[in-house]
Amino acid sequence: MSEDVPGPLDRAQWEAWSRKLLPPVQELGGGLWSIPVPLPLEALRYVLVYALELDDGVAIIDAGWDTDEAWSALTGGLGAAGFGIGDVRAVLVTHIHPDHYGLAHRIREESGAWVGLHPADAALLAVRYDDVDSLIEDNRVLLERIGTPEEQARELASASMAMRRFVSVAKPDRLIEDGQRLGLPGWDLRAVWTPGHSPGHLCFADEGRGVLFSGDHVLPRITPNISMHPQQRANPLQDFFDSLRKVDALDVHDVLPAHEYRFAGLSGRVAHLLAHHEERLDEIEKALGERPGAGCWEISSRLTWSRPWSSFDTHSKRAATGETLAHMVLLEQRGRLVRSGGRPERWWPPALLETSNGA
Repeated sequence: MSEDVPGPLDRAQWEAWSRKLLPPVQELGGGLWSIPVPLPLEALRYVLVYALELDDGVAIIDAGWDTDEAWSALTGGLGAAGFGIGDVRAVLVTHIHPDHYGLAHRIREESGAWVGLHPADAALLAVRYDDVDSLIEDNRVLLERIGTPEEQARELASASMAMRRFVSVAKPDRLIEDGQRLGLPGWDLRAVWTPGHSPGHLCFADEGRGVLFSGDHVLPRITPNISMHPQQRANPLQDFFDSLRKVDALDVHDVLPAHEYRFAGLSGRVAHLLAHHEERLDEIEKALGERPGAGCWEISSRLTWSRPWSSFDTHSKRAATGETLAHMVLLEQRGRLVRSGGRPERWWPPALLETSNGA
C-alpha cells in the first residue's frame, strides 16, 4: 500500500532520514530545539526529543531509551542549546514505550524535574515493567486464542521483554489529563489525549504557535502500530481513528513527530492514514471471504506486509498479529465479521457463517 509523504519542514532532517543518518541538533525558533537521540533499531534509528526553553530552564517532550549512548546524545543536545541536564524542569512523556519513556527516571534523578504521563499509561507501568509474569501469561493466552501454534505462542508471549533493559521505571509526578494546560512559562501547551498506539498516548499542541508535538500518533511516512494486546483498550483502531480526527480539528500548521522528520500538511496525512486502514480492513474481509472460519494468525500470514511474512522475527510477528486482530475487532464492531468462541477463535463474514450453519 503506497504512502503519501507530506512536505518536510526542514531539509536537513529530511535528508538525514533519507540517507539513514542522525540529523543535527537544531534550533527551530521561538525557544524550541530538536534533539535526536539514537535507538538500536534500524527501522526508527532515533527519537526526536523536543526541548522548550522556559524562564528558568527547559522542558522536554519525550526522553529516549535508557542507554549511555542515548544519555550522551541527550545531554550533548541540551548543551548545544545552552542547557545542562540540571536545567530540565519537566519531562512530558507522550507514552510509555521504552524509546519515549526509558530515560525519564535518570533525568529526574539528575535534575529534579517532574515527569508527566496520561493516567491510562501510568496505570500500566507496574505490570509492564516490574511484575511481568502475569503479562507474559496473558500474552500467551491471547496468542493461543488467535490460533498461534503453541510453541510459537510461548516464544512470542515474552518477545518484548528484552526491551525492559532500556527502561528505568519512573512513576509519574503528575498525571496529565486530556485538555490540560501544562503551565509552562512562555508556552500555551495543551495536552491532547490520542489513544490508539497506546491507551494513554498524548500529543501536545500550542495553537498560538501553530505547533503539534505528535509523538507516535502521526508520523510523516510510516503508520504507528495499532495492536490488540492485554494492555490495550477494547477497540484501539477505532480509538486511533477518533484520535486522528481529533488532532485534525486543531489549528496547527507544523507537526513535530517523535520519529523521522517534522512536516506540514496534517489534514492530508490524517486522510491518508484513515484511507490506508480502510484498505487494510477491506483486505482482511476479503481474505476471510476466501478462508471463512480462519483464525487471526492464519489471516495475518496471508496479508500484504512490507516484507515476506516468513522473514518476520518474533517481535515483528507479534506486532503484526496484534495489528491484524485490531482490524478484525473493528470489522466485528461494524458488523462485517463475526467470530466464534473457543480456542482458537474462528472468524467469518456474516453471510458465510449463516451458509455454513445452514449446511
